[in-house]
This record gives sequence, C-alpha cells and structure tokens, in this order.
Amino acid sequence: MRDVQNDPDHRNIPIDKVGIKNLRYPIRVKDRRDGTQSTIASINMYVDLPKEYKGTHMSRFVEMLHLLKPEISLQKFSILLETMKKNLDAASAHIEVSFPYFIEKQAPVSRAPGLMDYNCRIIGTSNSSNDIDIVSEVNVPITSVCPCSKEISNYGAHNQRGSVQLQTRFKRFIWLEDMIELVESCASCDVFSVLKRVDEKNVTEQGYSNPKFVEDVVRDISKRLIADANITWFTVSAENFESIHNHSAYAHIAKGVLPVS
Repeated sequence: MRDVQNDPDHRNIPIDKVGIKNLRYPIRVKDRRDGTQSTIASINMYVDLPKEYKGTHMSRFVEMLHLLKPEISLQKFSILLETMKKNLDAASAHIEVSFPYFIEKQAPVSRAPGLMDYNCRIIGTSNSSNDIDIVSEVNVPITSVCPCSKEISNYGAHNQRGSVQLQTRFKRFIWLEDMIELVESCASCDVFSVLKRVDEKNVTEQGYSNPKFVEDVVRDISKRLIADANITWFTVSAENFESIHNHSAYAHIAKGVLPVS
C-alpha cells in the first residue's frame, strides 16, 4: 500500500512544527501529598519536517504517547521526545501537556475543606543537539486590592480577582504545589473554593491590609525566584480583571538564562 506521506516534496520548504493538537488523554502527575494524582490532559505533539518530505505520520504520535502512560515524569518526557525524533526521522521534537491539577485547601478560619483546581502545563523540547528542555507552568487565581484606591478613598477600596501565570526552568524537580503556594503568598489574598462567613471576613480584611498592584505581585514573586538557586529561568505575568474598568491591568517579568535553541 502506497505511503503518500513518504513521497518527495518539491517546494523546498521545511516545516518547523507538524503534529497533533488537543488530544485528550488520561494521565497521572506527581502529587506532593498523595504521591500521584489522576487527571485528564490536553496534549500537543510536534516534530520538525525536512523540506524533502511531503508529510509526517500522524498516527505514530498517538502510538508513542503510550510511553507516558499513565504517569507524567521528567524521565518519561525525555524518553518520549527522543523516541519521537527517532520514529519520525526528525531533528527536533516538542510536547505540551496541559491539565487541571487539584489541591485540597482549607478555609483560613473555619478550616472547611474544598478542592481548588489550577490549570498547569509541562512543556518539553529536544533540539537537533539532543538537548532536553523542560518548563513547568502554573496558572493561579488570586485576589488583589488596589493600593491607590485605598489611599484616596475615605473608606473601602476596589478589589478584583486576577490570574498569575508562572513558568520555571530548574536544576532539580520542583513541585507544582511549591510554585502555586509561592504565587498565592505574593497576592493581596489567595482564592478559596469554600468560605464560611468568618472566612469571608478574614480574606476581605486580609486583602484590604495587603493592597497590591500587578507590578507588586510580579516583583514580589520574581524577588523570591531570583534568590532560589534551583531556578535557572522564569517568566511571571499577572492580570487583574478590573472591577471598575472595562479592561485588565497586566505586568510581566522574564529572568534567567534561556537554553540553546
């Protein structure tokens, strides 16, 4: 049976990334408290395609994904990336695994438990020199109280929910929980899934006593990461969904040494 994908292509144009996107797949990820956690991931997998080939073998991506099954780990990422390059005759490979991660979190006063979900992503790349690059990403909801509003108002201050995206490269494994807790500790107050009245009073007053601009949030997070010898590179961005404006406030910082591409 003829394999059209192996036919030569005469347009003389290589493709940087070709593969599959948004494949839903069950995975297990490392959980600091319970060892592992089961979740559902959305997975993107790509390789480069040399100019002389018409297409790649899309079905092989799904077959090779079974190398990760069911647990996501840095070691398995490295194995999969190298296998993708080998089986698809590629010089580079790239994989992104996005998933909701759940943490049980107690309310600050009543200690009522609830599950918080955080959108996380692990990104892996292997280049033509077989260098492996891994990036961990967390997206963390926060609350912020505007320092300017508090300063100029006779009483009260406008506050809003926001979102912080943190990406890190590291020397040694870093827990998703550690990244999430770092972000939450640098907000006016963190977000909870369950709050009783005593908790609502607590978080309202805590936020009011700890007002922060988006600039404050990204700088406070960056200061902690710069002091951490395990972190080789990071990006952090904060977006506040303003409660009194029809736009968001945004700040972004990137620091560290980028890997060789």
